[in-house]
Amino acid sequence: MMRSVKKFLNALKFTYFSLFTITLSAIILFTFMLDIVQKETYELKEFQIAHEAIRSLKTVEDTVKTEQERDRAANEVAPVYQFTEDVAKNRQAIATSIFDFLLDVKKELVADSAEEVEEVKIAEKSVEAMREKLAALEAEEPELQLSNKAIADLLAQDIETLEGIKTSVVSVLGEELSKPLRTSDLTFAKYEVERQLRLSNTIPVEIEEPVISIARSLLVETEIFNETLTASRVQEAREAVEPIRILQGQVIVREGQVIDREVYRQLELAGLLTNQTQVKPLAGIALFVSVMMSIFFLHFQTWRESSIVKKKSLVIALVVFLFPTALASMLIKLLVNERLALTTSIIIAATAGIMLQDGYAAIVQMEIALYILFGSITSLYLLGNISRRSTILRASLGVSICNLGFIAFYLLMTQTTYALTELIFYAIAAITSGVLSGALTIGLLPFFETSFGLLSDMKLIELSNPNHPLLKKILTEAPGTYHHSVMVANLADAACETIGANGLLARVGSYYHDLGKTVRPRFFIENQHAEQNPHDALPPKKSKDIIIAHAADGAQLLEKHKMPREIVDIARQHHGTSLLKFFVFKAKELGEDVIEDEYRYPGPKPQTKEIAIISIADSVEAAVRSMKEPTSEKINALVCSIVSDKLRDGQFDECDLSMKELKRVERAICETLNGMFHNRIEYPD
Repeated sequence: MMRSVKKFLNALKFTYFSLFTITLSAIILFTFMLDIVQKETYELKEFQIAHEAIRSLKTVEDTVKTEQERDRAANEVAPVYQFTEDVAKNRQAIATSIFDFLLDVKKELVADSAEEVEEVKIAEKSVEAMREKLAALEAEEPELQLSNKAIADLLAQDIETLEGIKTSVVSVLGEELSKPLRTSDLTFAKYEVERQLRLSNTIPVEIEEPVISIARSLLVETEIFNETLTASRVQEAREAVEPIRILQGQVIVREGQVIDREVYRQLELAGLLTNQTQVKPLAGIALFVSVMMSIFFLHFQTWRESSIVKKKSLVIALVVFLFPTALASMLIKLLVNERLALTTSIIIAATAGIMLQDGYAAIVQMEIALYILFGSITSLYLLGNISRRSTILRASLGVSICNLGFIAFYLLMTQTTYALTELIFYAIAAITSGVLSGALTIGLLPFFETSFGLLSDMKLIELSNPNHPLLKKILTEAPGTYHHSVMVANLADAACETIGANGLLARVGSYYHDLGKTVRPRFFIENQHAEQNPHDALPPKKSKDIIIAHAADGAQLLEKHKMPREIVDIARQHHGTSLLKFFVFKAKELGEDVIEDEYRYPGPKPQTKEIAIISIADSVEAAVRSMKEPTSEKINALVCSIVSDKLRDGQFDECDLSMKELKRVERAICETLNGMFHNRIEYPD
């Protein structure tokens, strides 16, 4: 319970620390990037003479000119008219109806005359009857207005004359209405109808006017304005106009030119006047920095590692962020891990693309971003899992080749002719960038390791050198312990690799884990060669104090020689709080009162997977070495017994070693031991 609360509090502290550190870094980076959005502006007024040529620093749409061009295109669209044949048929039908009414009334009039009715009454009755028939038509056709006199004059004609007039009017109307007529054409069309009717010789002079009036009133437009289709074409014409833009690098005003209202408007639109604030670019940079730092925050929040390591790694990542090209990726991989190195490489490439963009280039200088990204990824692949200086130099040469390849690609794609001196300069720059990254990595690595107390793979390889003073001390003063440590290192390394733990750390830590035995080497069985065991002459309590002390003694010696914290922890924790059973049994045999807690190592218990595995390998190697005839079955049973015993004793309670991983560790140790103690052929004397 207490351990869970402690872990929660540590995680909470790291969250606050990471938020503060990342926020501070974001503010600093935002300040560095302000120059990108704070472009040069000019203090100008209308009708002032420009003292220099001014170019636009960005591409922006000129909405005013765009709208003017769209209005012009819309005004050029001709109205759309549609010719309708039904109009001619309809108007002819009306003309036919009018004269049919006249003929019907005329026939009634003739019948009434035969009955010798008074002529005046007959005429009045006929006009009224005709007026009733025309009422509906006159309501629909306001221009069709016939006076009573005109109706009477028409009815005064005989039936044959009316039939001829009807034929002429319908024919003339049909001929004229078959043409496309608009409102502007009606005056001429009416004149043409009147002319043709007068020349037809079928209309008596006394009724020419009413007949012509009827024909003229029935003339209408045959081409009707289509409002919907016209609006659609106007919209198409407006949409076809491309937005008018002021392009990056475009000269807005030339030197010596008068800044009229139009030029001033364009300068204002391009954001080149001092009375304008660049809010959008500032917001864009703030958003970019926020997203970038959020990625860092998420990386460290999801990374399963101790708060101390994460704090140091976060600071290193933000410091190394300031370094160029492949240097940052190589340093972070060597100091932290490959995942953070790749994340940082991508973010550095994007940031460099923005910060190093040219004045008239796009928002991101893509060739710079890709140049840095490809070089960084190449260095990560070439470094691999072996971090010797020769590997770093090899990776730096690979980066140089990658840089050369990318520059060659860029120069070929630009299709520009370059002088030989320019090509040599680019080649030297590419090679120097790669080699310098490797050289600076080697030079800066010790500085970061010392400053942040980090243990890199390169440092571990250096510590594994048999010529190291402490390893020489173990070899010369406690040779049996040295051999035991090498065996433990092989077991621990193999087991760590199977579960993804740091095998190199386990191997090197195993070399130093029993350094404390050099204080009293003869009190440990592996250093006794056919001589009396000094513990035989000592009481159990004294013996257990000597044995238990080797963990603390080793940690003190390592701290005295400024060894990394991880190596010191391995020496102090590799026995955890395990019980010295041998001396407990011995004390009981002598009849002493035994308090088991007094016969336990002070701990703490293993805090990491690597230390837990070393503790298993340490116990297993000593136990197997004491077996007279080790076989595969015996070894497997012994390993399972030791692991189960430590598990029941709670030695793995404070590390993140799962049961599944523990089983895999067992199998790896058994396989390694079976390889060490395989059966050999018995050769004859």
